Amino acid sequence: MRAAHRVVKNTGILYARMAITVVLSLYTTRVVLDALGVEDFGIFSLVGGVIAMLTFLNASMAAATQRFMSFAQGQGDEARQHQIFNVSVVLHAGIALIVLGILEIAGFMLFDGVLKIAPDRMQAAWMVYQFAAAGTFITILGVPYDAVINARENMLLFAVLGVIEAVLKLAIALIIVNAASDKLELYSMLMAVITVALLAMRAAYCHRRYSECKYALRRYFSRSLFNEMSAFAGWSLLGSATSMLANYGQILVLNIFFGAAVNAAQGVAIQISGQLSVFAGTMLRALNPFIIKSEGAGDRRMMIKASIFGSKVGFFLLMFFYVPVLIEMPYLFSLWLKNVPQYTVIFCRLLLVQKLLEQLFITLASSITAVGNIKNYQQVNSFFALFPLGISFLLFQYGFAPYVLYYVFMTFAVISLVVTLFFANKFCELQVLSYFQSVIFRCVISFLLAIGIGSLPLLVLDSGLFRFMLVGGISILSFVSTVWWIGFNTAEKVLVKKFLRTL
Repeated sequence: MRAAHRVVKNTGILYARMAITVVLSLYTTRVVLDALGVEDFGIFSLVGGVIAMLTFLNASMAAATQRFMSFAQGQGDEARQHQIFNVSVVLHAGIALIVLGILEIAGFMLFDGVLKIAPDRMQAAWMVYQFAAAGTFITILGVPYDAVINARENMLLFAVLGVIEAVLKLAIALIIVNAASDKLELYSMLMAVITVALLAMRAAYCHRRYSECKYALRRYFSRSLFNEMSAFAGWSLLGSATSMLANYGQILVLNIFFGAAVNAAQGVAIQISGQLSVFAGTMLRALNPFIIKSEGAGDRRMMIKASIFGSKVGFFLLMFFYVPVLIEMPYLFSLWLKNVPQYTVIFCRLLLVQKLLEQLFITLASSITAVGNIKNYQQVNSFFALFPLGISFLLFQYGFAPYVLYYVFMTFAVISLVVTLFFANKFCELQVLSYFQSVIFRCVISFLLAIGIGSLPLLVLDSGLFRFMLVGGISILSFVSTVWWIGFNTAEKVLVKKFLRTL
């Protein structure tokens, strides 16, 4: 029960943080898009996407380090936590140097005819790339501290730093509005400065508060642990590499066929999806350490139970916000942005549906990671991950519209669901039929009913504030009704009631 209370507490803290950062981030995007213009905003999204595509190492190593740290905490092994931190520092220092070298080499290739950028903005785009590469280097160095904070479940620190980051980004957006120098270059430079400042804050806090965060390589460095973490991270890297290539390769493909203006539409869609997905990601951040620690303590039944319930609750959290946004997206964009890039609405709608599909199995991937046997899972998942990018490229050559890319990726999200269910059954003893009935069927039916009922005002009313408010009210009522009576089974209703009382 104490663990459940801790998850509830951490979730509440993260939602308080989210309530602040989402509003600030959305307003910041409006200011930045207006200040930079569609073309420069598209360049920033394009170059930033290239950086993210090439820094998949960061995500895979962070997941590996957190897995080992949380597992050791579940076992109660303090000495091993010291070893994990020191080994991860060595790993990430090496990775940071390697990635920086890769980025510099790739930069010359990308800017030598691959990226479609106006000649008069090529120099500014190159500066954006260099600042983004520097920020990436610093971010990778900070991964061991992120892993410690997550394993320690210190979501208050994460929340405070998140708010500070959002406020600083808004301040930068306001600065560039009236800047006399090149706004795009100034914006990218200040964003890199934020990365350095946040790393300094995390490092200072961790070294002061957590005993495992001490540099003692001679005492705590373990070659066997280094090899173990490297092997685990290697397979995790394979999955992260293909995932990042697939997701951020979309930006390159769209740029090659349609130019930076379409990248601007995609950048806005990613921003909206990212902010709305925070609601489910927040819960997963609080739940992930609990899943791994349960496996570390030998309680696989609790791990599976938490994963199943987490998938369902995460889906419903997304659904609560997605339904009214999907219905009234054109009206919302007209209120939010002064200049809405072409394809923004359809990009955003399709991306949100894709995120819903992926949410159905995201916690099962955490369970497979907790068990530690990820080799075959990552091999098969990686094999399918790159297919949609290649298929989209071929379709664009035959003249298909840019939004077809999202239909292709949605199809392969379903394939990823099947792959994850297979390996969760094989390694985590998940009952697939029970999962389909309890999670997938209930979630999909609840979503279809909620969006169908919420769309009824569109049949009789024109777009406007009154219809938007009516859609919002009906969506909330339909959400509560469908989720409670269809989404949750009897046992889960008891858990939800306990959760609400605890909250």
